[in-house]
Amino acid sequence: MKKSIQELMLNSGVAFGTSGARGLATAMTDLVCYAYTKGFLQYLESCGQLKRAGEMVAVGGDFRPSTDRVMEAVCRAAEDLGYTPMNCGKVASPAVALFGFSNNISSIMVTGSHIPDDRNGIKFNKPNGEVLKDDERGMSSQIVAWDEALFNADGHFARQIPVRRRVSGDAGDDYVERYLCFFGRDALKGLRIGIYQHSAVARDAMVKIFSGLGATITALGWSEKFIPVDTEAIRPEDVKLASEWAATGKFDAIVSTDGDSDRPLVSDERGNWLRGDVAGILCAKFLGADTVCTPVSCNSAVEKCGWFPEIRRTRIGSPFVVASMLEASAAGAQCVVGYEANGGFLLNSDMERDGKKLRALPTRDSVIVMLGILLLAKQQSQKISELVAALPARFTASDRLKSFATEKSQAMLAKFNSGADAADKTALEVMFGGLCGTVTSLNRTDGLRITFASEEVIHLRPSGNAPEFRCYAEASSDERAREITARALAIVAA
Repeated sequence: MKKSIQELMLNSGVAFGTSGARGLATAMTDLVCYAYTKGFLQYLESCGQLKRAGEMVAVGGDFRPSTDRVMEAVCRAAEDLGYTPMNCGKVASPAVALFGFSNNISSIMVTGSHIPDDRNGIKFNKPNGEVLKDDERGMSSQIVAWDEALFNADGHFARQIPVRRRVSGDAGDDYVERYLCFFGRDALKGLRIGIYQHSAVARDAMVKIFSGLGATITALGWSEKFIPVDTEAIRPEDVKLASEWAATGKFDAIVSTDGDSDRPLVSDERGNWLRGDVAGILCAKFLGADTVCTPVSCNSAVEKCGWFPEIRRTRIGSPFVVASMLEASAAGAQCVVGYEANGGFLLNSDMERDGKKLRALPTRDSVIVMLGILLLAKQQSQKISELVAALPARFTASDRLKSFATEKSQAMLAKFNSGADAADKTALEVMFGGLCGTVTSLNRTDGLRITFASEEVIHLRPSGNAPEFRCYAEASSDERAREITARALAIVAA
């Protein structure tokens, strides 16, 4: 049997592109996961990046109920194409990517990131970096073949065939050692850190890293059941937990991650979770970045603080941030970093300190953000709340409408893309004028970013990997940013 990836996308409803594959676990059948993995590997072959002949493909996964099944389909596809799948186990997305980049092999992470556990996904990495938008057409145009006897009519394996794979814990171990070796065993000495473990796949790795760097750590909130922690739209339950833990007075900070542990959560000593784009600014400051690449939706304090010689704004999504970082490095920038509103931080330059090197890791990473903020606070003899207070008074908030079809999102935004800005501004003032006043400018780099005369911002866009409609707001106070977000989404939903 042969089919195109595009046909499988249409029939299954599981999207496939630069963000990998993402969809309902029931729709991500063994056949779909098998075919998408083949499509990815075949594309790399067509580019000359893979040559089969037993080359390894690293595979990892998160703690979702469907992950083991999907990992089996991924490994089966790799072996059937002549590769040797290496099962890295349940390990953080950046750890799998780092292992692939270090060994010049492709890597695949089975994860749905922050979305509920009735969904899952597959994230693909090339041997030399993330999949970029330029790769998307080649990947989705692949024709893949399989033996019809391999699958039942429901798309699941007709029988289990043992996969000849290697099993290795090196990816997780290398990720831990990356930070212990560079920062040193006493880097966090004297700090008291709470680690909110929940169902994050790096929950044990975080304990090893922080205790290994000398911090006094307390493990908190371990969960057998998968918890969909979203670092961009933090659950009220997680806000309450951090506040209660911090009220004990035992912590200088509380840290956590989303499900696949590529996006961080960092709280101050009071249990207030930092916004991802604020965390990114502070981490970039600690690293001494000369160029910062960040999406258009992120906090404008990055410009207003005056710390960075060059700031490059991009569309939302790590592939766009990576592409911008590559351009900056090619232009001669020495310390190039990127970050997103979800807190994912990307390091495109090697760092050298005291004769030790921290290799570039141009994919979302959570641990570097936690360490950067904690070490900046220690370096400046300040509390994390004081670091945040010293930034320009620009506050962002975000939330989303769940189960909001992408087509519905696009149709709503199309109403304000008439080709005549004056008319679009007037229409937007009818919709949001009572909330924010007069519209002064529109930015359509990604979705619709509306700036008002008050310097308040409403940014609307469909999610790129889930049926959700996101709203980002910026204002001069946290309370106002949250109010704008809540009321703007209520207006959209009405």
